[in-house]
Amino acid sequence: MAALPQSVLFCCDHNAVRSPMAEGIMKKFYGTDTYVQSVGVKNDLEIDGFSVAVCAEIGVELSRHRSRSFDEMEQWGDDLSSFDLVIALSPASQRRALELTRFFHLEVEYWPILDPTGLGEGREAKLVQFRAARDQIKTRLIDRFGDPVCPDN
Repeated sequence: MAALPQSVLFCCDHNAVRSPMAEGIMKKFYGTDTYVQSVGVKNDLEIDGFSVAVCAEIGVELSRHRSRSFDEMEQWGDDLSSFDLVIALSPASQRRALELTRFFHLEVEYWPILDPTGLGEGREAKLVQFRAARDQIKTRLIDRFGDPVCPDN
């Protein structure tokens, strides 16, 4: 377990499922002492409704999340080198993060989080898969950064 970094960037394929969940849960668990953002390799999808639903179950608001890509992040002025830690949640995002950080002294971690999209038949079965991904993220956050510090968690 490590101390909280000053800033963390979560990334996945589309910034529509796993990385927004990780961003929202980290903010809820550890408050505003750490700057937290998320991006995708591509920005071709809006936030997934199942991600919004399963995070709402634990008090994490995602409905206002707007997906963005690595390229858009840089265009909007967020420099990748300003983050202390990049956590990739998919193989494609890990490759992209390593490619973009090869010139910076920046830590990139890979957390193999289940991609729940396309899994399960029907709403309840899909929710089960999205909850599994959410819970994997929660476990990894606690294993890496310790118990949540915000009192309502």
